[in-house]
Amino acid sequence: MQKHDAIAFIGLGAMGGAMAARLVAHQFRVAGFDLRAEARARLAAVGGHDAASVAEAARTADTLIVMTVNAEQAEDVLFAQGGIEALPAGGTVVLMATCAPARVAAMAARVIGAGRRFIDAPVSGGVVGAEAGTLSIMAAAPAAVMDTHRRLLETLGSGLVHVGENPGQGAAMKIVNQLLCGVHIAVAAEGLAFAERQGIDPALALGILSGSAASSWMLKNRGPRMVEEGTAVTSAVDIFVKDLGLVLDAGRSAKMGLPLASLAHQAFLAASGMGFGNRDDSQVIATYRALAAKAAGA
Repeated sequence: MQKHDAIAFIGLGAMGGAMAARLVAHQFRVAGFDLRAEARARLAAVGGHDAASVAEAARTADTLIVMTVNAEQAEDVLFAQGGIEALPAGGTVVLMATCAPARVAAMAARVIGAGRRFIDAPVSGGVVGAEAGTLSIMAAAPAAVMDTHRRLLETLGSGLVHVGENPGQGAAMKIVNQLLCGVHIAVAAEGLAFAERQGIDPALALGILSGSAASSWMLKNRGPRMVEEGTAVTSAVDIFVKDLGLVLDAGRSAKMGLPLASLAHQAFLAASGMGFGNRDDSQVIATYRALAAKAAGA
């Protein structure tokens, strides 16, 4: 075992669980914690350690990976549940959740002040990317810290980019990514719902658009889930309610208008309000189908 190979992994959801399992498969020693016993059991089944708490997972780790839903959960893990206190001095926190840049910078200052190191490393690529190790990782940390953790990060993501040395820069790049992802999903949903309203088979429309200049990665990836029944959840509608909210908050802080992001946020928010919050994010199409139904009944 090499230095930095003992990992505490906090947050074993759909992506986090797949990431932790991949580390186990690549000979990292992983102790994982999640509030859900079934998530911890899945890690144990592939050779990881089912930790009873954040502190237990962190106590013998070189690196503490935080893959929570938001900044509030990350702060709770690090400072309320004893993550930083338990992590040995000189250890490293790798924050991989999507958070506001200012929140990340504040967390980093507290972690570094406590004698630990910090890498701001949000990810993109979904469950498929987590399982395959093809995630995009937008990392910000001093070069020396990056170098000592490069093997770990490259195991998780073939698209590792060092975007800067200051915590918060990775988070800033991630919310730019989420702006485009959210807008692309929303506009794909709008186009397919509009095709339906015109009496065109949406599956046929998807096939035509996927091979045309109007195509996008999101159209090809989310489009099939928009036109099929029983869609599996790989990233929920409410994730984009949160992430596009972060985008708009950052825009306000920068005094920059983001009109397309705002419109996409409203579409996801409306879908959530219709009861689709926990459904796959492709189901934002429900918003547009509701508008089409309203138009048909007008």
